[in-house]
Amino acid sequence: MMEPVLSIRDLHVSFATPAGRVQAVRGVSLDVQPGELVGIVGESGSGKSVSFLSIMGLLPGTASVTGSAKVAGTEMIGVPDSQVRAQRGKKIAMIFQDPLSALNPVHRIGAQVVEMIQAHQNVSKEAAHSRAVELLDLVGLPQPDVRARQYPHEFSGGMRQRVMIAMAIANDPDVLIADEPTTALDVTVQAQILDVIENVRRQLRTAVVFITHDLGVVARVADRVEVMYAGNTSERGLVNDIFATPHHPYTRGLLSSLPSANKERLKPIVGAPPNMIAPPSGCAFRARCEHALEACASAGNELVRIGSTETSCIRAAELQGSAP
Repeated sequence: MMEPVLSIRDLHVSFATPAGRVQAVRGVSLDVQPGELVGIVGESGSGKSVSFLSIMGLLPGTASVTGSAKVAGTEMIGVPDSQVRAQRGKKIAMIFQDPLSALNPVHRIGAQVVEMIQAHQNVSKEAAHSRAVELLDLVGLPQPDVRARQYPHEFSGGMRQRVMIAMAIANDPDVLIADEPTTALDVTVQAQILDVIENVRRQLRTAVVFITHDLGVVARVADRVEVMYAGNTSERGLVNDIFATPHHPYTRGLLSSLPSANKERLKPIVGAPPNMIAPPSGCAFRARCEHALEACASAGNELVRIGSTETSCIRAAELQGSAP
């Protein structure tokens, strides 16, 4: 086994609010290998994006972050902001969900890519511009030399997302965080963006963490999947194993709610996620789980291996093979 290019240990993130401290992430640990694509799934508020924004140093001042997150051996938590900035965009980069908000509307596309290159490389503006055009071509933009002279408002949503990918890979990062990069795109453009990310991973051997609520996307692109609920990992494993034999009732519920040709009616997950200002003891999913027992109220969140996957459900082995 190679050394992980991203290693997270016991990550906790909380936010101070007038109503109390929101415990957004509660002890997440994760390893990502070079060239691997890991899907992070879960409903809104499960802590997916917050976990990785904390590593990037992009959370507001109200956030408290503890634990460890090492990118290619460099610690990103609890270190000076200057150290985080030195690695952000160089060793670890992020593709954001809304490229129109992430791009500067008054600067040309090429200039924004050039700025990203020169922030971490000692090259001339001319050399950086040539590299910017190469990157725009790599992500599939037609006439990249012409597009480099245009502004963000002259691009479609899919084209802007390609620009964001070009900026993210400008300095050949070891880890690429894709935060729901296809959410606002139609199905055809979504497929194109997924192909671009896969091509980048294959050509540059960049590790990719793909954050999404779309299980269909995960099934298509991921090697492994981490299912998050209420700030914790509830299940993890190879994507084919998770989809074929989910062990945690939450994962089973997510898969049961997916539409398919042989389903007459979808089966939703009843209830709502817990209040993270005062999260419940034991299994956070138990209030919504039809298999919950009294023992679930005192269960820990440790992952236990069942077959080829790991799950935090204390009844996983007992429920194996039962209908979702």
